[in-house]
Amino acid sequence: MAGLSQRMVALGTARSEIREAFAFAQQRIAQVGAEQVEDFSLGNPSVPAPELVRQTAQALLDEMDPVALHGYTPAQGDAGVRAALAADLNRRFGTSYDRDCLYLTCGAAGALCCALHALCCPGDEFLTISPYFPEYKVFVESAGGTLVEVPARREDFQIDFAALEAALNEKTKAVLINSPNNPTGAVYPKAAIERLAAMLGEKSQEFGHTIYLISDEPYREIVYSDAPPPWVPDAYGNTLVCYSYSKSLSLPGQRMGYVLLPQTVEDFPLLYAALCGAGRALGYVCAPSLFQFVAARCTGVFSDLSIYRQNRDSLLTALRGMGYTCAQPEGAFYLFPQTPEPDAAAFCAKARALDLILVPGDSFGCGGHVRISYCVQPELIQRALPKFEKLARMYGLM
Repeated sequence: MAGLSQRMVALGTARSEIREAFAFAQQRIAQVGAEQVEDFSLGNPSVPAPELVRQTAQALLDEMDPVALHGYTPAQGDAGVRAALAADLNRRFGTSYDRDCLYLTCGAAGALCCALHALCCPGDEFLTISPYFPEYKVFVESAGGTLVEVPARREDFQIDFAALEAALNEKTKAVLINSPNNPTGAVYPKAAIERLAAMLGEKSQEFGHTIYLISDEPYREIVYSDAPPPWVPDAYGNTLVCYSYSKSLSLPGQRMGYVLLPQTVEDFPLLYAALCGAGRALGYVCAPSLFQFVAARCTGVFSDLSIYRQNRDSLLTALRGMGYTCAQPEGAFYLFPQTPEPDAAAFCAKARALDLILVPGDSFGCGGHVRISYCVQPELIQRALPKFEKLARMYGLM
């Protein structure tokens, strides 16, 4: 394979536990029918986008000049769209952002890649709390950094501050958090964010350079407590927020997101320029134009996210009743129960034999657990319960 990037070949051929499980599910559905397979592999929203999204897209197609609608916007996104999104954030969080605080991207993945490439210098380390979304490692290493995993408290998957403090060092460029969390559903409360902010401030002074905080928030609106998650930049000025409309508007395939860079970030003009430079270097310029305009007209509107709470409650109650051990998720749409044997892959293989498709936790940096994505129709959960019960009996949980 002379002449090829061996690293890219390795990435292209490496197993993705999530995608492999989804592919297996599709194969089994083709063989035995959708009614026989319960697929909990992907975080693909099961609720439709709000009707306003369809109406808005149709109106834009009917009203706007097609050249303007389908043409290039500025690299960082249409100025009017960015202004509308900034105004929405200001209404929701009492902030004072303007359009030049936003860089529009192809989903949260594009946002994270731009943020990481903007920040990373040779030798930099980026800390994240494990378990974590597996692509973080790919994104960080592609930017030239090293991902350092800091295990969360296993009983509730909250931040283990002693472990985090021990991991912070002179090479730390940023801490990457994800709340509500994929794969655990953990939500970091205000007190935890404030403690994290204080620690990063102290360590920044100790090491003589800014330690940034990257807050990955595609599940921001999917929370089950009365209090919304804290707005992270209120606690820590050197925060970059990465967001996607994939979950809140059920638009994962439209690839619409952004990086928010508050004016409080140190060296704001230079860092915003670095975001633009990262987008240019990566080819991540001009997020999909149609859905830029859709997002601007649909601010404050969300899909019916209540189904996820119903799914969480029914599945969590049932699994605990069967003897499974599982922390209660307070957001997102994932359960992350312990497996009844140490080898999560072996447990998932037994589940697959029943056409019950789960993802082992090892690829999320946490063995002995399994991720169950419950953004599915409620009837699929009810259909799956006898299979979970059969597994529980197989392992002597019942």
